[in-house]
Amino acid sequence: MNITVIGAGYVGVTTSIAFAEQGYHVFVVDSDKEKLEKLNHAILPFYEEGMEEILKSLLEQQQLIFTNNIQDAVRQSEFIYIAVGTPPLPSGAANLEQIEQVSKAVGSALQEYRTIVIKSTVPIGTGEKVEFIIKEQLNLRKKDIKFDVVANPEFLREGSALHDALYPDRIVVGCENVRARQMMEKLYQHSKAPILFTNRKEAELIKYASNAFLATKISFINELARVSEELGVNISIVSKGMGMDKRIGADFLRAGIGYGGSCFPKDTRALLAMSSEVGMPLKILDAAVGINETQVTWFMKKISNLFGSLEDKHIGVLGLTFKPNTDDIREATSLKLIKELLLHKAIVSAYDPKSTALVKTIYPEIWITTDPLDAINNVDAAILVTEWDEIVHMDWKEARRRVRQPYLFDGRNVLEPKKMAEYGFYYEGVGVGNLRKENLHG
Repeated sequence: MNITVIGAGYVGVTTSIAFAEQGYHVFVVDSDKEKLEKLNHAILPFYEEGMEEILKSLLEQQQLIFTNNIQDAVRQSEFIYIAVGTPPLPSGAANLEQIEQVSKAVGSALQEYRTIVIKSTVPIGTGEKVEFIIKEQLNLRKKDIKFDVVANPEFLREGSALHDALYPDRIVVGCENVRARQMMEKLYQHSKAPILFTNRKEAELIKYASNAFLATKISFINELARVSEELGVNISIVSKGMGMDKRIGADFLRAGIGYGGSCFPKDTRALLAMSSEVGMPLKILDAAVGINETQVTWFMKKISNLFGSLEDKHIGVLGLTFKPNTDDIREATSLKLIKELLLHKAIVSAYDPKSTALVKTIYPEIWITTDPLDAINNVDAAILVTEWDEIVHMDWKEARRRVRQPYLFDGRNVLEPKKMAEYGFYYEGVGVGNLRKENLHG
C-alpha cells in the first residue's frame, strides 16, 4: 500500500519515516520547496537523534518521496494522512486554516475511494468539518466519490519521536463505519500495540485529554514543591514516594520550573477554549495552566531574594530547549527566565547544544557559548534549565573554579545536592527544602 502524508513538519516527517521503515511506500507533500529540497538530501528541519541516518537510508531505498504535487500523491495512495500544523489563535483555540486548505486540495484531487486520516491535533468535531469540505469540493466537481475520514492522533514525545512512532504504547483510531475500521486494521495489521477503536470525536478528545492530564500532573507537583520549600521538606523524596504507588506512577512527577514545548501549552489552552465554548470551563486544568505560567516567576524570586538586586549580576543559563534531545524552544522556560533576568538588568550568558542560534535572534544581547563551562565563567549564579547530558555530567569541580560566586540553581532537580555542596556550591533546587551548603555535611 501507498501512503501520502501531507505536511512535512515534525509530526508529518516522523510519521512518514515510521511508515516507510515498516515497508510502506510514502509520499510526503508540502508546499515549502526549500524544505522539500533539504529533506530530499536527508536534512531534517528539526533535530531528532538518529533520524537523519534513517531518512538517508529510506531515500536510497526509494521508500520515501518528498513532493509538492498533492494531486499525484493522492491519486497514488490508499491512505491520505493530514499532518499539518494547528497553531494557537490569540484566544487559545486551534487555528484550522491549514487543515481547511488541505481538505479542499484533497477534495479536488480524489478520483476514487480513499481513507483520509487526521494525524494533526485538532478540536473536537474537526473530522466532521473535513468531511464536509471534501464533499463540497466533490459537489463542485459533480463527482460522487466515496471516502472516509478517520481520526488517528499522534502521541510522539520530542527526543524519542521515532521510537514512539515505531513502537507506540497504544494506537487510537476514531472512525464512523465498518469500512474505515477495516482499512485501518489493514494498515496496522503488523503492529503489536493495542488498538482502541472509537468514534472520531472520542479519538480527538483522547489526544487533548492525555496532554492535559500530564500537564496537570506536572503543575500539581510544582505547586506542591512551593509548599514543600516553606515546610522544609524535600519534594524529590515526596514525589518518589508518590510515584511508587502504581495508581499514580512516577512519570511527570519531577518538580521543576514548568513545562513548555509545542504540545502541552498549546493543547491545554485549546481544551480550555473548547470547554468555555460549551459553557463547561475546566477549573482544574485552568489552575494547572496558571501554575505553569507563574512557575518561572516564583523561581526567579529565589534568585532575586538571594542577591537583592540582579543589576549587573552575571547569570549563566545552562540549557535553552524546553527539554533535552530536541532543538525546540517553543514555550521554553529558558526564554521566560532570560526575559526576567534582562528585565532585572542582569548580564546573561547561555549554553545549549542545539538551539543557540535561534535564541540569539530573540535575545541578541546575551552571550552564547559552545561549551557549558564557558557559559559560567565568572558568573554570580548558574541556573540549570534543561537537563542535557552535556550539562548534568559536565566537570562540576572545574565549574566551581570558574564561577565568581558559588550559587547554583537547579531548575530540574537533576543534580545531587550533597555532591554539589562538596564541590563548594551553594545549591538551590525546586522544592528541596533547606538544603544549603552549611548543613549538607551534617
